[in-house]
Amino acid sequence: MKNAETAYDKLFDAIQSGDILPGGRLLETELAQRFSVSRTPIREAIRRLEAEGIVRHTPRIGAMVRQLGQKEIVELYEMRIVLEATAAEMAALHASQAEIETLISLNEDMADAGNSDHAVARINRQFHLCIVDAAGNQFLNHCYHDLSNTLMLLGKTTLDTAQRVQIVCAQHNDIITALLNRDAAQAAQMMRIHMQTSLTHRLKAYRDQH
Repeated sequence: MKNAETAYDKLFDAIQSGDILPGGRLLETELAQRFSVSRTPIREAIRRLEAEGIVRHTPRIGAMVRQLGQKEIVELYEMRIVLEATAAEMAALHASQAEIETLISLNEDMADAGNSDHAVARINRQFHLCIVDAAGNQFLNHCYHDLSNTLMLLGKTTLDTAQRVQIVCAQHNDIITALLNRDAAQAAQMMRIHMQTSLTHRLKAYRDQH
């Protein structure tokens, strides 16, 4: 049981970090060697990820990380905009001072980590998760965590240039300012703008690859 959980966590992290990209094949023998476990827990981890919609089994090819098309990316962001704008709106009303200070700290860390794509992407995920937690709504939180699994399928981070990170951090600051002012409408609007910018870059990355 422990090996199965370990294999799942390691495989999940590899997909989330972009070490294994959408469309990448999941070969049991190779993954077992990589994660220092037997093939059985790897097989169980792949089945679990398939049940969660992260992995797809293709005839004559085998298990692969699911790859989103352009229409799916747009639909995913449409849902993300609704959830995250609502989260920002609610966080403006309910966030504690400590939670807002955490957001400020995370954004500063993100700006300082500009040379590491992985670190920037990880801190960015923490920033958005912190806003969702600060909203104080368990059902919104649950919906966001379900959506987060699908966000993994977007592939390599678009936060890969100093200029891009600078823009994102500036937009984060706009959101933080709205939270500090307890301006729910402004917080929601700043989050919508932030998500629309993210979608624009994500679609550009998709078109460049296709």
